Amino acid sequence: MTVRQAIKDVTDRIAARSQDTRRDYLARIDAAKEAGVYRSSLSCGNLAHAFAACAPSEKAALAGNKTLNLGIVTSYNDMLSAHQPYQFYPDIIKEAAREMGATAQVAGGVPAMCDGVTQGQPGMDLSLFSRDVIAMATAIALSHNMFDAGVYLGICDKIVPGLVIGALTFGHLPAVFVPAGPMPSGIPNDEKAKVRQLYAEGKVGRAELLEAESKSYHSAGTCTFYGTANSNQMLMEIMGLHLPGASFVNPGTPLRDALTREATKRALSLTAQGNEYTPIGHIVDEKAIVNGLVGLHATGGSTNHTMHLIAMAAAAGLQVTWDDMSDLSDATPLLARVYPNGVADVNHFHAAGGMGFMIRELLEGGYLHEDVKTVWGAGLSNYSVEAKLIEDKLAFEPAPAESALPKVLTSVKTPFQQTGGLKLLTGNLGRSVIKVSAVKPEHRVVEAPARVFHSQDGMQAAFKAGELTGDFIAVVRFSGPKALGMPELHKLTPSLGILQDRGFKVALLTDGRMSGASGKVPAAIHMTPEAVDGGPISKIRDGDMIRLDANEGTLTFLGDEKEFFSRTPALEDLRPQHFGMGRELFAGFRSLVGVADRGASVFG
Repeated sequence: MTVRQAIKDVTDRIAARSQDTRRDYLARIDAAKEAGVYRSSLSCGNLAHAFAACAPSEKAALAGNKTLNLGIVTSYNDMLSAHQPYQFYPDIIKEAAREMGATAQVAGGVPAMCDGVTQGQPGMDLSLFSRDVIAMATAIALSHNMFDAGVYLGICDKIVPGLVIGALTFGHLPAVFVPAGPMPSGIPNDEKAKVRQLYAEGKVGRAELLEAESKSYHSAGTCTFYGTANSNQMLMEIMGLHLPGASFVNPGTPLRDALTREATKRALSLTAQGNEYTPIGHIVDEKAIVNGLVGLHATGGSTNHTMHLIAMAAAAGLQVTWDDMSDLSDATPLLARVYPNGVADVNHFHAAGGMGFMIRELLEGGYLHEDVKTVWGAGLSNYSVEAKLIEDKLAFEPAPAESALPKVLTSVKTPFQQTGGLKLLTGNLGRSVIKVSAVKPEHRVVEAPARVFHSQDGMQAAFKAGELTGDFIAVVRFSGPKALGMPELHKLTPSLGILQDRGFKVALLTDGRMSGASGKVPAAIHMTPEAVDGGPISKIRDGDMIRLDANEGTLTFLGDEKEFFSRTPALEDLRPQHFGMGRELFAGFRSLVGVADRGASVFG
């Protein structure tokens, strides 16, 4: 299978740009592989601490070098629906490891917070930083040097990127990521969104809103809309870090458990002691990253990955830019319509043919690199399948020839649009990204005066007071990584959606985030330089004319540029928002964090 020239060009320039950093990374993990996992070389005290709680037979096995030991890093907690199913995974993994003559231990846990719980709350200021905390917690879990391979239990927004960064730091070890799957479908997502708008207009009360939300988020598993959590699962599969067909199987089903057992066996088969040694540092190369980006564009995935994928790539010594992402978006057709990019949910996507169908379509169209390493062997064509249980045995069958739901998942011959779901915006206001897949063509160009706010609460207050009338571009600043930790501003969606439905031309411009569920209102997000750094966004005043053109990829102040750039940047005392709900503990992160287009990472 020959990859298209536009895809190859981006891949080649990532490889060229990353030549030195990638070489250094591979040298480090090769040296770590040569050092190996020598448990018997640990002092008796070291080893006794490491297996003190194990059964006698496991202690005997771990005392030597030959028995494989699998490290489990889990994000289990029983408050969050997506992570609750992981409660029983360690037992399944340990049993499957014993059947292979190996052992498995829970190496450690990582935090898992939910943006859905913290939206509009002070805790949201910790959300983006939690990714790097998770990466560090993963490193601590693996630092005991007791493990020959790792399995990673994570599914939601910052958890999977954090786990990937941590796993790549131990890039000499094989790594298999194990999803928990989406909850069964609840009320339609568009019905939920409608109730949210009615609540914002004061036409229904809190009781009606809570009832609708509870019918949508109603059981164990990920939320069913196509936000960051489900974008994560798509990425792990198309990058070859999941088993084929594993991403969207519902939790608590026999097939889900069979995939978890097989993931365990696969991780053990990839260790340095066997003939199929495949460490994660060799899987995640420039081709795998490009495959992930193509998948993100083809599905209209989460805007959060314009930062996460850059940070994940950097952990493997690869330098990826927003320009790379934008060029790939221009070259990739949109094949999926899942809410907010449609009315269907991920269960419908899976039933239509899911990942197997989409990967085969993209491969045959020349949009993906086939010649990659995966946890399932060499070649991405191994993922053009769907997982099934046949007579209680796990089997992989070819993906369907045609989509069962062509309005949800289509072929490369009949794409929903010729370009992908994300777009880079550039201009005299800086650089930002926009999710265009859910924005109707007639709303993709907005030229209007600015209305400036220093918080999302300020804009909400203006909306409730009836002050927002006519066309305008809402500028919500001092929400960037250094300012607050880059919270999502998702609760602005209903009010902006109402104004758009009233016939006004509206858009959002912010140095904050808008979430993986960015919807029908055009939103230029992740603006860099951010306001706290004195970026152009800090110079915008009420009434300034701004043009957002998502078709051309531009975001421009219209007026006297010389006068504009001579302005003194606006200032905001953010200290009151740096305390409470644990935010004071993250002062160091706010001082270290990089800019959005470099991954908004504290690791440099």
